[in-house]
Amino acid sequence: MSATASVAPAPVAWLGGPSAFGLALPDAAPTPSTLYAPRGVCLAGGALIAADTGNHRLLIWPDAAALADHAPAEVVVGKGDMTSEGPGLLFLPTGVLVHEGRLIVADAWHHRILIWDEVPRASGTAPDVVLGQAGLDGVTEGCGPRAFYWPFGVAVVDDVFWVADTGNRRVLGWSGGVPGPGVDADLLLGQPDFEHRGENRDGPVAADSLRWPHAVSGAAGRLAVADAGNHRVLFWRAPERGGPAGAVLGQPDFATAVEYPYRPQGPRAMRFPYGVADRGAELFVADTSNNRVLVLDDVGATLAGAPAGGAADRVLGQPDLDANGENRWDAVGADSLCWPYGLAVDGDLLAVADSGNNRVTLWSVPR
Repeated sequence: MSATASVAPAPVAWLGGPSAFGLALPDAAPTPSTLYAPRGVCLAGGALIAADTGNHRLLIWPDAAALADHAPAEVVVGKGDMTSEGPGLLFLPTGVLVHEGRLIVADAWHHRILIWDEVPRASGTAPDVVLGQAGLDGVTEGCGPRAFYWPFGVAVVDDVFWVADTGNRRVLGWSGGVPGPGVDADLLLGQPDFEHRGENRDGPVAADSLRWPHAVSGAAGRLAVADAGNHRVLFWRAPERGGPAGAVLGQPDFATAVEYPYRPQGPRAMRFPYGVADRGAELFVADTSNNRVLVLDDVGATLAGAPAGGAADRVLGQPDLDANGENRWDAVGADSLCWPYGLAVDGDLLAVADSGNNRVTLWSVPR
């Protein structure tokens, strides 16, 4: 938000089942208007797409700006109808992206990326492309330059397609955008080569290591990776294969990976940040175990002035930057959070996959 903005962020819609008192528990069986532990979300072309992770499906609302609380989705992906249960085409989907009209989904526990050449308009539409497996029957985890193990996050930044290959503790990149099947990644972050998969490179935490990379985002010239297991967000300005990050948030330096309660809470600390969304000037971080979304109003200036240990300016979901209770240790409310995971920002709208509350909330976030 710019220094001249006068309207504070505010929740505008609650998608998922209502909750009169405590946590918003999902129905025993899926419905068009309920969610179960959603961990990914996307805003694109006016539509909202949620990874309804616990129900092993995606839900699509074509007009996000017009949504009322608890509105039913119009399209389901991964199922033939809105009430089917259990894994099928998708098994715990997480990251969701629409790039150049194509829908891209991290099908995490099938260790693959699925791509639809256009956003489905009808339920049950099959994907057009599979990455990481030989075909739709493949569900084997692996390492190497085109294999995945629990891929959770996807993004395109500066014409590079990035995948947070979480189980392999690395981020893979393909120059030139989204690849076709069988194409090797040519960029690598977090490991010394494409065959290694050790946590923090089997050594101490460092600027070139990752423990649990979960989400990827970025703006022109800047890549952000939510390194949840090290309780930090790392930044690269010109990513190169195996190169170290140039800035870090959530820790005082690149060699520290301490979490609350072993370090003070506040605007500089993070605990398992699973989501990140970069709007250019502002950065939004899902500080998941602290039950909040952190906001940096001018991330470029923050990183330039404090490349290690910079502070958030504002917080969503908590009364202040020192609080961290689930739903503020109270009943669930429109502006409370419990284990937020995925984030997406488009224009003045922010979507939060509020996983512990089994819902997605939409926020007005004026610039």
